[in-house]
Amino acid sequence: MKTLHALFLGLAMLATGAWADAPVAPKVDTGPLPAIAGGWADINPLRGNAAAIQVGREAFNQACAACHGADANGARSPAPDLRRMGRSCQRVQDEALRQRCQSDADHFFVKSVRYGKQKFGIVHMPPWEGVLEPSVVWSLRTFVENAPMQ
Repeated sequence: MKTLHALFLGLAMLATGAWADAPVAPKVDTGPLPAIAGGWADINPLRGNAAAIQVGREAFNQACAACHGADANGARSPAPDLRRMGRSCQRVQDEALRQRCQSDADHFFVKSVRYGKQKFGIVHMPPWEGVLEPSVVWSLRTFVENAPMQ
């Protein structure tokens, strides 16, 4: 009976995220990145920046790959394939509409990273607010946008 009780308690703690490790900031050199304004921009200020893609790749593989797949490949990962987020914006012909689409996708990405994902008391993704600097979050976004789809 004690074994069954311990198993139930363990599963309950796992389901509520009680055993989840606290997020740890990746060790990346943000020196090559251009300076960005303080706070959170409405649209990714590092979009298309080659240094941001590299910093984002390093940060992603240290902090995100366990759930989202190495190099954001989405293969056999329990979490969503982030490469799809905002991908359809590239097909929008109208420049203003395309920027609005990208801004919406950027906002959703940043909000998800900063505040995490929780449903019915179960933590699906921990919040990274206070752990990741904006330049690292925008680098992650830039990397994911540029990660090739298989």
